[in-house]
Amino acid sequence: MRRREFITLIVSASAAWPLAVRAQQPATSRIGVLVAFAEGDPEGERQIRALVKGLSEFGWKRDKNMQIDMRWAGTDPARMQKLAKELIEKRPDLILVTQTPTTAAVLRETRSIPVVFSVVSDPLGSGFVESFTRPGGNATGFASVEDSVAGKWLELLKELAPQTSLVSIPFNPETAPQSGYYLKLLEAAAPSLALTLKAVRVSNAGEIEAEIAHLAQQSNVGLVIIPDIFTAVQAQSEIIIALTARHRIPAVYNDALFVRAGGLVSYGVNLPDLLRRAAGYVDRILKGAKPQDLPVQLPTKFELVINLKTAKALDLAVPQKLLYTADEVID
Repeated sequence: MRRREFITLIVSASAAWPLAVRAQQPATSRIGVLVAFAEGDPEGERQIRALVKGLSEFGWKRDKNMQIDMRWAGTDPARMQKLAKELIEKRPDLILVTQTPTTAAVLRETRSIPVVFSVVSDPLGSGFVESFTRPGGNATGFASVEDSVAGKWLELLKELAPQTSLVSIPFNPETAPQSGYYLKLLEAAAPSLALTLKAVRVSNAGEIEAEIAHLAQQSNVGLVIIPDIFTAVQAQSEIIIALTARHRIPAVYNDALFVRAGGLVSYGVNLPDLLRRAAGYVDRILKGAKPQDLPVQLPTKFELVINLKTAKALDLAVPQKLLYTADEVID
């Protein structure tokens, strides 16, 4: 080989080598994340930490091979829609959403970008998927409840406060469009427990206070808090916990966050676990899977959490069988 040809070959190979190395590096993926909490809310932060941890277990590292565009919507439906549109304009490879109203907001804006939802109560009834086994569109994900849970809330209330006959169920229809799903399940379970239900629409802290004050004027009453981002955020949850304690009203919650903050008892899915599991679907879709081929997953991990200190303050005796089966007892 002539010297000039040899030098040309080496120069050409050297120029091509960085390109070959770059081609072997993992591509950077971009996902949008829309959360139905205000930035800084402790529960919202806890769920996102679980998501990021789950992604890292699949090799996705934030700001290394994955860019995450975070949007914290809070409980304002108009803001949810605005942020959904904003995320889609960034042309992400995938959008992950938590809660029903944020999922609805994203799916109103796109039916082409893959969407993974989590903490959604009724994805079929909400029109997000065609079926659990074959979602059919651009969305799939993780449901946060199964039908027997609603009856369990009423059973717990009856076990802890057997005299209860009237149960108030406050919810915000704007932030809990899935409320009809829960009310139907609760109404089906109530007669066998000799309970009368009272569904109450609330949209601000004042209406929550008014309902609990009105409830306190009656006897043999209780409260059930269904999944609703409005009542879950710290501002509202603290009001509910404080007022039920002041008026000595037994309350059953859907999430352990209420009980760890002073509420009586909760039974529901471990929400950070749903976000951790959702990371698996994000990974599969980014590697080529289609949302329509990934079945909607039901929750697998439920938690029963009891606050004995609160029970004692309400003069309620907690049955031993509940203490034995509880995942966490706060004393």
